[in-house]
Order: sequence, then structure tokens, then C-alpha cells
Amino acid sequence: MSNFRMLLIPLFLSLPIALSAQNSSSNPSPATKSENSVPQLERFDPNLVDPSLNPCDDFYKYSCSKWMASNPIPADQVYWTTGSNLELWNENLLRETMEAASKSDTNRTPVEQKIGDYWAACMDLSGIEAAGLKPLRPQLNRIAAIKSKKEITPEIAHLHRSFPGAWEQSDNQTNSPFFGFTGQQDYDDASKVVAQIDQGGLSLPNRDYYIKTDEKSVETLKKFRAHVQRMFELTGEPPVRAATDAGIVVELETALAQAQMDNVKRRDPKNINNKMTLAQVQALTPEIDWAGYLKAVDAPASDHYIVTSPDFFRAEDKLLEERPLDQWKTYMRWQVIHRAAPLMTKALVDENFNFFYRTLAGQQENEPRWRRCVHNADRDLGEALGQAYVDRAFPPESKARTMEMVHAIEHAMQDDIDDVSWMSAATKQQALIKLQGIEDKIGYPSHWRDYSALKVTRDDYLANVEDASAFEDERFVQKIGKPVDRSEWTMTPPTINAYYDPQLNTINFPAGILQPPFFDPSKDDAINFGAIGMVIGHELTHGFDDQGRKFDAQGNLRDWWTADDAKQYDARGKCISDEYTQDVPEAGPGVKQNGLLTQGEDTADNGGLHLALSALQDQLKKDGKSLDDKGPDGWTYRQRFFLGYAFSWCTNIRPEVARLMVTTDPHSLPIFRIDNVVSNMTEFSDAFGCKAGQKMVRANACRVW
Repeated sequence: MSNFRMLLIPLFLSLPIALSAQNSSSNPSPATKSENSVPQLERFDPNLVDPSLNPCDDFYKYSCSKWMASNPIPADQVYWTTGSNLELWNENLLRETMEAASKSDTNRTPVEQKIGDYWAACMDLSGIEAAGLKPLRPQLNRIAAIKSKKEITPEIAHLHRSFPGAWEQSDNQTNSPFFGFTGQQDYDDASKVVAQIDQGGLSLPNRDYYIKTDEKSVETLKKFRAHVQRMFELTGEPPVRAATDAGIVVELETALAQAQMDNVKRRDPKNINNKMTLAQVQALTPEIDWAGYLKAVDAPASDHYIVTSPDFFRAEDKLLEERPLDQWKTYMRWQVIHRAAPLMTKALVDENFNFFYRTLAGQQENEPRWRRCVHNADRDLGEALGQAYVDRAFPPESKARTMEMVHAIEHAMQDDIDDVSWMSAATKQQALIKLQGIEDKIGYPSHWRDYSALKVTRDDYLANVEDASAFEDERFVQKIGKPVDRSEWTMTPPTINAYYDPQLNTINFPAGILQPPFFDPSKDDAINFGAIGMVIGHELTHGFDDQGRKFDAQGNLRDWWTADDAKQYDARGKCISDEYTQDVPEAGPGVKQNGLLTQGEDTADNGGLHLALSALQDQLKKDGKSLDDKGPDGWTYRQRFFLGYAFSWCTNIRPEVARLMVTTDPHSLPIFRIDNVVSNMTEFSDAFGCKAGQKMVRANACRVW
């Protein structure tokens, strides 16, 4: 389980930034544009609907088919959405900021030096090519020098400091070698930060890629093995040895995958809240020298340790004991090569892209180098860059109007809690206390991160990423034992996304998503409540979804529900999970979505749209209007609300990445985030005159909030 619940717009590769925007309804793809051109932002236009289709049969196609036909997926993307030009727009601003800072100038500020030199090192293709494997040799030599299994633990710590990921828990695992380690708010006492140890060790997106036996999964694992062999060859291994080593890697990672907790079970925070003393952790995994690891990562003493999956660690310890040292050295060499590959020579970059992007996600071409540099800079120096983004792209007026919408939707949530018939007065009281305790964070942090301890140079891109990783790992680990920093954000300001943090009890909306088409100051309330209003309601609902409802107003994992109310909730939640357990033809034949994996996000989508519509109705009433009044374009406000909602999710998606999402991601595909939601709402039927028996009128409509 992640420590926060995201909106994820729309998939898993979002980043951010920019300058000026023009109204556009069918922009040419980036493949037809100059790399230096500023993209136009998408803005809602009711004329984009397809009048030849019936909104009551398939509202997603009715709203999006014309836009989708005019906006094919560019070769260097795995999807294309109405928000994709915003990604380019955002990234263009970041590029301008970094390029300007990269100019050698003795008057640069410390922040300008870091972001400018990071950019210069990343864009120095000739220097990277000339260096070849030299920057990687120190890492590989360390592993080659290991003489006993006792030396594995310090090398794990070194890998965790060298590459991103060890401190970030995902829905499936921590994406780092062997395991993850971080500072995490305690589940039972959210005022404390304790150490958390999570399952990890896999290179593929999650355990299913190793253990499923269908034809597609078997083929993918075979291609992964060939990829690992090729990567070993590119770093100098003879083909025969590389083939043997690739087999070892796949065998070890498959064994780790078999031991991992699945992502549905991980969704219940009670399943991962396993408290242990350090002595118990050591007894669980005697092959790992925990005292040595904690010293190597400079971890403060922890009140206790949260071990998310004890069964995984028992199995990993057994593997460490039984498998010979040479196999683990092979695995660690692979992890170094795999994680460094995107930062290295063209041959390694291309091979890494060929498997992880082309094979797994269907991407035809790699993104331009500048975009990849922006992505990594946002990851490694995000709040340094974020300051420039906020200054140029997020005026105070946008923050003020967003805050007004947040307050309106929170008021709608209060009314909803008061009105629900299935919840007792005792539970309602606790729900209202939690709602009133939610903190709203809009745009950017109240204070910016200090990067003064991070060293960045112009001539070693890999070293810059390694140093940034060590800096971030240190930042997370040093939280252990210290007071919780409630002001901290887990997304950078340019990010096109939003999230709810159940342990801080905060809803968070980065400035990056508060731009068209999600928030458009030039549009009326109906459009904005349908687009960004749903996002606000979505994150608010996460505080009361099947995961969020298990945390109280202070962020503690505590059952504040009466037994009967919990049963009533679970019955409504089952309606959602049953509805979304469905075939996904967009991902290929035989692919089925597990509604238990997506239940929280689906609940938030349904609840979020209800809340946004209720808030819009209240706002119109204050203005002396109603949802069914017509605007100058002939559409009612109710219709414009639903059309604005659908437009913000219009997406062309490659089947490969659709399959990847269904396997690993707790979010449904965009088509279901529209059609399944509106088919549960009588308000939608009223808007478009839908009748019983039509596809957008669900006989067994689901509603939690």
C-alpha cells in the first residue's frame, strides 16, 4: 500500500510545465512539431462531441471519439490524452529554466548552479558516449570484490543510496534491490516516524509478470531474459556467460516474486502493519546484518520496525542462505546495470528502452533527450525547479479560486455524510470530525526544500543521479524518530496529479494540475467543477474509501466505525468491486480487471463526481440559477458538467500499457472512469434523457458516497 492515494492522470508517466497557452481542440502531435515549439493547451469545447452517437449508449465515445480521432498517439508516447499537451507545456518551462541556468555565469545562485549543471551533464551526449562504461566501473568493481556473504549487506545499503527507489513504497513493492527501507509515519500513532522495511527486489512491474502462466506472460518473461542477457553483453560479458547470468537473474527474481504479498492484499493497511523490534527483524532474516545496514544508511534508532511482508523476508532470507555467493553477485551486477542503463551510453539506453518501453508498454520511439532530462531533474531537484514553475505558471488568483472550490466540495461532503441513511449517528460524528480535520494543500509547499548539501557537477551525469539518490535516501531515513513534518509534499509543484495522504489527513493539489484542461480560469463553474472539481472530490473521497476509512482524523489506523455501519459500507464497496471486475478488451483478449484492486480508486471516482455536482448545484443556486438552465451554447449546466468531466479524461492508449495498468495499477482505464461512473448516476440520466435498458443506465447502480 502506498502512504497516499493518487488520482493518477491518466496513467503512470506524468510529469510537467510552461509559458503561454492558446485555445486548441485538435493539436498536431509532437511528432509533427519542432522540438522547441511551445504546445497549445487543450480547452473544453462542446462542439467536440459526436452528435452521430448516443450519449446514453457510450458517453465516453460520445464525448471523446472526435478528439481521439484527431489526436493519435505520438510514436514516443504510450498514451495521448487531453492533458498530454499540458505535460509538454510544463516541461518546456522547466527546460527553459534549466537551459538558462546552465549558462556558465559567476553570478548564478546555488540553486541555479545545481539545476544548470544537472542539465548540462544530462544533455552532454558526446561526453557520456566518450566515457563509455567508465562511470559504472566503481559500482561493478565493488561487487566483484565481495568475498563472502557477510559483505552482501553493506552492498545492499550502497545500492539503496546509489539509485532512486529504496525510500518509496508503491502499490506492488518498493522498486529497489532486495528490499526497501524508509522513514514512515507509524500506523497506530501517526505523530511518530518509524522505520519501515518493505518487499522489493524485482525488475519487472510486479510479481504477476514472473508467476503467471498464460501465453503472453510466458512470452514476456522469455523476452525479459533475452534483454538481461543483452545488457550483460553490452557491459563486456561473453555471450555464453551472459546467457547463464541472465538465467540466474530471472530465477532469483522469480523466487522473490513468488514470496511477495500480492497487490490486492497490500491494499489493506492492517496486512502490512507488522511491528517488530530490531531483534525480531534480525531473527526473521539472520542472513542480513541489520545493525550493519542501519549504520551504513545512517539510520537513527526506531521505536519499532514495520515489516510489511514477513513471509517475503523469510523466503528472501532462505534464498540468501541457500543460493551461492556468485549468484547474488550476478544479481547485484544486474541491478547496477539495469538501474544505471537510462543514464549511460546510447547502446545501453536503447536496449533498456527496447524492452521496458517498447515491449512492455508499446512505445515506438524514445522521448527526446531533453524530456528525459527534465523528468529526472524533476525527480532529483523537484522543489528547486518547482519554485520557477510556480512563479511563472500559477498566479495567486488560480490558488484562490481553487481553494473556493475545495471548500465548496468539502461542504458537499459534509451534507452527504449528514444525509446518508445507512450510517449511524455515532459513525457520522466520527466521519465529520475526520472531514473537519482534513488539511487542504494547494499548489506548492509552504517552504522550499534545502538542496545545499547536494553536490551537482557538469561532467558526470551518473554521479549526479547517485548523489541525488543518496541525498533523498538520507532525507527519508533521517525522519525516523523525529516529529512529523506536516508541511511536506510527496509530489513536486509541476506534477499533473493529486493525492490524499491518510496519515497526514491532507488533500494535495500541485500547481501542475491546476491548468487547462483540468482547471481553466477562462471557463465557467460547470466545466471546472466537472474537471478539477471531480479531482478535488476524488481525493476527498479517498479519506473515506475502503482504505482511507480505516484511518482516523489524526491519521491513526483505528476502527472508528460501528460493526453494523462497517457491514453496510462493505456491502456498498462490494457493489463497486463487482461492477469493476470486468473484461478489458482495450488491453487484449482475455484480460480482466480485478475490481478488488481498483475498488478504492473507483469509489473515489464515483464519490468525487457526486460531490462536485452537488457543489456546483449549490454554487448555481447562490447565483440564482439551476443545473437545468441553458447557457448561450444551448447546453444545460448539468450537461456541461458531465461533458467537461469526460473531456478531461479523453485518452488514446496502447494495448500494451493498458495490460500493464490492469496488472499493476489500482486505477481503472479512462473509459471506465467515465462510463462506469455516469452509469451509476441518475443525475446523468436526467441530463441526457437516458432510459432504463440503455447502457449508461445501470440497473444495479452502485453508490458509497
